[in-house]
Amino acid sequence: MSRIGKLPIPIPDAVKVSLNGRTVHVDGPLGKLQWSHRPEITVRVDPGDKAVLVTRNDDSWLARSLHGLTRRLIANMIQGCVKGYSKSLELYGTGYGVQLQGAKLTLMCGLSHPVVFDLSPGVKVEVRTAQARGDTEPARLTVSGADKQAVGELAARIRKTRPPEPYKGKGFRYAGEYVRRKVGKAFAGTGGGT
Repeated sequence: MSRIGKLPIPIPDAVKVSLNGRTVHVDGPLGKLQWSHRPEITVRVDPGDKAVLVTRNDDSWLARSLHGLTRRLIANMIQGCVKGYSKSLELYGTGYGVQLQGAKLTLMCGLSHPVVFDLSPGVKVEVRTAQARGDTEPARLTVSGADKQAVGELAARIRKTRPPEPYKGKGFRYAGEYVRRKVGKAFAGTGGGT
């Protein structure tokens, strides 16, 4: 038995969980999420204990591997509808910038063209640029929403447009991420032939 999969998922008071066939619907203060689980797994809602129980139908390799995963994904949906998820990124580089216009996020990060992302309805982006704060700090943006996968995917796609390079550290990085810096070539005038 999976140590994670056998744990019941408590349902907070502000969240409503319902099942429609194999589709799990979670409705909370921060949004509505739905997800369809595999047929090897059985999900049921226990209204008396206010919990979601996940069990597997047999002991096959696939059912055992999906047991803990299904339980964790449903728990993430419930937590996302109550607390939400967020990822913060920082953009380092002279002349680099971020603009948010409605549902479009535009990145100017040293490429020959601006990179534009269309935001999905469940994901919000908050931008704090260095010019608005009047200092030399990097531009910061926070991706937040109820869907953990959508938040993480958008943050990863933004970072992938210009990952931090090791010499000057220019590019996108997660807040608090350590970038290992390299020393550039030293052009010393003392060497040379005799």
